[in-house]
Amino acid sequence: MGLFERLFPGRTAAVKQAATYFEALNYTPVFRSWKGMMYEQELVRSAIDALARHSSKLEFTISGSAKPSLQIKLKHGPNEYQSWSQFLYQARTILEVDTTLFIVPAFDKYGDVIGIYPVTPRAATIEEYNNILFVKYAFFKGQVAAIELEDCAILTKFQYDREFFGGGNAALLDTMELLHLQKQGIEEGIKNSASFRFMAKHKRFVDPDDLEKEQNRFVEKHLTGKSGFLLWPNEYEDVQQIQSKPFVVDADQQKLINTNVSNYFGVNEDILQNKATGDAWSAFYEGAIETFAIQLSETLTRMLFTFREQSNGCKVMFTSNRMQYMTNRDKLDVIAQMTDRGIMSINDAREIWNMPPVEGGDIRVIRGEYYAANDKLTVVQEDDNEGN
Repeated sequence: MGLFERLFPGRTAAVKQAATYFEALNYTPVFRSWKGMMYEQELVRSAIDALARHSSKLEFTISGSAKPSLQIKLKHGPNEYQSWSQFLYQARTILEVDTTLFIVPAFDKYGDVIGIYPVTPRAATIEEYNNILFVKYAFFKGQVAAIELEDCAILTKFQYDREFFGGGNAALLDTMELLHLQKQGIEEGIKNSASFRFMAKHKRFVDPDDLEKEQNRFVEKHLTGKSGFLLWPNEYEDVQQIQSKPFVVDADQQKLINTNVSNYFGVNEDILQNKATGDAWSAFYEGAIETFAIQLSETLTRMLFTFREQSNGCKVMFTSNRMQYMTNRDKLDVIAQMTDRGIMSINDAREIWNMPPVEGGDIRVIRGEYYAANDKLTVVQEDDNEGN
């Protein structure tokens, strides 16, 4: 049994034939993939890679008492083939390229969820069958499958006039065209700089066929050898070298293209080159990573738990320790202030420095004589011995 059969068992086969389009309010619910073409541009891929790399560092947590066997499986990884970092990297990449991310569960023979997978269909539609909404997928190899809408998670970007899917990346087409033209201009410039072209008049030939034969003879004899010295008889006149000046984007135009891509994806040069720390990284996290973490947490929670289970505290969360990205000086200041006031434990402080926890390091202390802080924190005041 392949992965496709695991993700889409035969229980939804009837939907392939009998389902009808669900009448959405604003837009026909149809998704079509970009087929990865945008991802082939170097600058675009760098921006998406930065988002995916930082998203892959999110920490997965799950709470509640429902479905304990599923919780154990997910704590070890999203599925039997991927780690959480691999899953998150791929999921974020798909979302940025297609502006729509589909995550589907894998079931065992008893109908219980045993893992989750991101999928990249060629197209998808929302269809209705027996008053139940299904997502019908068409994949690149011709496979077709359907799954209940409530059993899958759909993440979106640029969602405006579509109830279910993202709005696509058509707004980036002009910039992508500029990137393509710039690459072509550089390639042509390199080719032309390595070759010489001339034009001249010949005194004797009038017939076009004879003129072509003479041209081919001259090129074969004089321009295909290894010699760098060229002589021609005086029967040629007005010999001129053809100067090719291919268009190459200048520095200001290149900066504009880079800025367009950076603005579109919410990354800058410091993020692309791993220079961002402190407030700069916190701003990037809040604007580009945290929003993804929240949407992924909410959609997976709805996919994996019923409303009753959610009401009892069952949920999925993706979080990140942002203090790890502070400068060393800022880390020291924060740790000093937070540990002295009993807000942070020793192991909490060690985590910021990527150090392993130590035995007994979960206690909290308060500045003064550094009393141990328990669940019922008691502030001990020192006696004022002055005047005694």
